[in-house]
Amino acid sequence: MTIDNKNNQSVDNPYQMALKQLEQTAKIINLDPGIHKILSKPKRVLTVSLPVKMDDGSVEVFTGFRSQHNDARGPFKGGIRYHPQVTVEEVMALSMWMTWKCAIVGIPLGGGKGGIICDPKKMSKTELERLTRRYAYAISDIIGPYTDIPAPDVYTGGQEMAWIMDTYSTLKGNYGEPGVITGKPIAVGGSLGRNEATGRGLSFTVREASKRKNISMNEATVVVQGFGNAGQFAAQLVEEQGAKIIAVSDTQGAIINKNGFSVNELIKFKKENKTIKGFPSSTETSNEELLTTECTILIPAALENQITGENASRIRTKIVAEAANGPTTPEADQILYDNDILVIPDVLANSGGVTVSYFEWLQNLRREYWTEREVNDRLDEIMTRAFGEVYDAHISYNTNMRTASIALAVKRVAEATQLRGIWP
Repeated sequence: MTIDNKNNQSVDNPYQMALKQLEQTAKIINLDPGIHKILSKPKRVLTVSLPVKMDDGSVEVFTGFRSQHNDARGPFKGGIRYHPQVTVEEVMALSMWMTWKCAIVGIPLGGGKGGIICDPKKMSKTELERLTRRYAYAISDIIGPYTDIPAPDVYTGGQEMAWIMDTYSTLKGNYGEPGVITGKPIAVGGSLGRNEATGRGLSFTVREASKRKNISMNEATVVVQGFGNAGQFAAQLVEEQGAKIIAVSDTQGAIINKNGFSVNELIKFKKENKTIKGFPSSTETSNEELLTTECTILIPAALENQITGENASRIRTKIVAEAANGPTTPEADQILYDNDILVIPDVLANSGGVTVSYFEWLQNLRREYWTEREVNDRLDEIMTRAFGEVYDAHISYNTNMRTASIALAVKRVAEATQLRGIWP
């Protein structure tokens, strides 16, 4: 556990991590103390109790959250996760990071995040539907196409988003309102390219980072920790650029093959077996060994606090591209920076998802829909520009990429906050 000695607080707590990052950034950009105080706290955090009738007739009461961090630049935007370890501090931190993420890529949205403490793997589809609709009902007064637009996150997807859209639409007037949420199936207003957007956006930043580090993707080796949606598409798309995937993990375990895997075969195997363990021609390894495997590019695509002060010095890679949110602690960030490892921080690397969510929202509001090529080309343009701006800032400020990216974001949000003023 990393301790912030000044405040005697654990910074492995995601919210304390987020506050620590903001504090470091405020010093670099000489942030106005009043604006710093405003940005340190979410505008609103809602906690809801969610009674749900289970399939066996019993009633369980789940706890859900929705954190709305900042809307100075536009409506709140952020996913909803279902996980047994969801906490209000985690949701608050993620909503703050969403604010920075939207500002970094230059889209007119603010940060929000939601979560429910549950284990969706132990629930039936009908139980998940009742839970999702109850949650949508509970937060319906604070979400909307011009106020707060949720999206999928850990263990949620298009089906849950469709249920939320339907519940909200019925509550608010019995007409379809696709703009209330993104990440929907195509049939109910989703965007082409949305499902793979996080991985595709990350692959664009990896491409740009490899240019700055003079790395040939045809000679690059890649380790992927976490083989869910983001991890799978990231692996697939960097493989298309010529890289070789040599190690992968999921919730059941980790495997390695220095000769490389076929990502498509891995995806097929996991779909059939629910895990990558046992994949032919692979050797099982531990999660810790996977993280410290020598490679060109490491992609943490699991949960928070995976690269810490305890293991950062053993990370042997040139680029860390964070598909997950908050996988690297502040202490680890400094160690990686000192070891000349370029970290593409989560607020930049995985912002392809929110960028294409923004595209989906625009399409919903206009009731018009774009081709997949148009979506991908626009995403490429935004991610390439954002990476260049962050990289230049990291050189200019003589600091790591995370601090540089948050510095850019905070300056943009602070400017919007100052221009709008405090009223009443």
